[in-house]
Amino acid sequence: MNFLQKYKWWKYVRHFLIVVAGNAIAAAASAFFIVPNGLVMGGTTGVGIFVGQFWSEQAVSLIVLIANVVLYLIGVVTLGKQFAISTLMGTFLYPVFMGAFSAILGDRLLTTDTFLATVCGGLFMGIGIGIVIREGSSTGGTDIPPLIFHKYFGLPVSVGLWIIDISVVVMQAFVMPFESVLYGIVIVLLYSFIIDQISVIGQKKTQVKIISEKYEEIREMIVETLGLGVTVLYGETGFLKENCHMILTVVSNRRLVRLKNEVHRIDPAAFLTVSVVSEVRGRGFSMERLYLKKPTEETEIKTEES
Repeated sequence: MNFLQKYKWWKYVRHFLIVVAGNAIAAAASAFFIVPNGLVMGGTTGVGIFVGQFWSEQAVSLIVLIANVVLYLIGVVTLGKQFAISTLMGTFLYPVFMGAFSAILGDRLLTTDTFLATVCGGLFMGIGIGIVIREGSSTGGTDIPPLIFHKYFGLPVSVGLWIIDISVVVMQAFVMPFESVLYGIVIVLLYSFIIDQISVIGQKKTQVKIISEKYEEIREMIVETLGLGVTVLYGETGFLKENCHMILTVVSNRRLVRLKNEVHRIDPAAFLTVSVVSEVRGRGFSMERLYLKKPTEETEIKTEES
């Protein structure tokens, strides 16, 4: 097995382990904090809590599994094979972990403080789901209807998720104390916020645009000294309508200060704009860095002759 094959094998194993860990964390939030303290929440867990009031509170994980499987089958029919593969693990892992953790906990409570249970439940739920989404996978369940609505009616997925989660929480007001429903809304808001933060951790970068007459020196410095990639854009000044060159590069926060210092050393009058981008994909970021040899004068002459 060569290095490339080993790398691909480890990439799949790593993806699987992270998805398993994410589902385990999310399931622990429900089994250790939300369900034992009589709280409510959105998603299939909320449906399980609602149905459990009429059947058995011990059967919440089983109800979640049944709901996940039903929604998964609907998703397979409407969303296709690619959806089926990426969502299969989440559909079964979450309820299985939830049932296992509930069995381990038994009749014990990790905390009797409702507010603490709400915060911990929302926090761990957000971390778990955020980790899974960050890996490009899904926890299944009520993630599926918003995807269907988006495909057939153009409704944004985020809006669909909010509608379903809040609807499930409000539905539980008929069988649960109103205070628990209010805590449930807090849980939904908290884990939604955490998911947004977790899913972009480590992916935010800084985009720098530089306009300078000494653009060639600056380009050389960025490539040779900082080892970064650059793109040279061609433009026109707005007032004098003169041709100009703009350098575009993406840099980490720790290299930003050095980049600015080097640019102003070369050209104190250089115009810079700095902005934060939530994600960068492509060669050197989401793909392996490719090292190219700089063409020599001899190579350029041969190219011109041919």
